[in-house]
Amino acid sequence: MIGDDILSMSVEELQQHLHEKQEILTNLRFQKALQQLESPHVIRITRRNIAQIKTLLKEYALGRRSMRTD
Repeated sequence: MIGDDILSMSVEELQQHLHEKQEILTNLRFQKALQQLESPHVIRITRRNIAQIKTLLKEYALGRRSMRTD
């Protein structure tokens, strides 16, 4: 399920958030390679967040989802 905080973001904010999550994932992978990562499940959660953001961006691009105005 997608969080309300992600759903309320604009496309530009989603792209920025996606970039930040991708950087975090890269850092987590380096930590894992160096065996410095204490909780490996964070990688799975971060990958899931990236997929959710990419899905939203694709839905906006295809016109299947419109921006919320709550």
